[in-house]
Amino acid sequence: MRTYNPRNIPLARHLRKNMTPWERKLWYNYLRNCPVRFQRQKAIGGYIADFYCASARLIVELDGSQHYTPEQQQADARRTAYF
Repeated sequence: MRTYNPRNIPLARHLRKNMTPWERKLWYNYLRNCPVRFQRQKAIGGYIADFYCASARLIVELDGSQHYTPEQQQADARRTAYF
């Protein structure tokens, strides 16, 4: 597993408690009861992944409309390359 930035832990905890409607739906309808274990809002490096499954080596990101700007798309591309 990659290292993480400990300063992201409080934010990850906050995000776990305040999921978006789409994250809530995905978690409660599918991922929570998956045969493989998923973690919500997992700190990885300098980022926080929405959902992470270590055994499947899978990260699921749910991006909303704020990710449509050119600047945010560049930041998302950097995040994707890191993951």
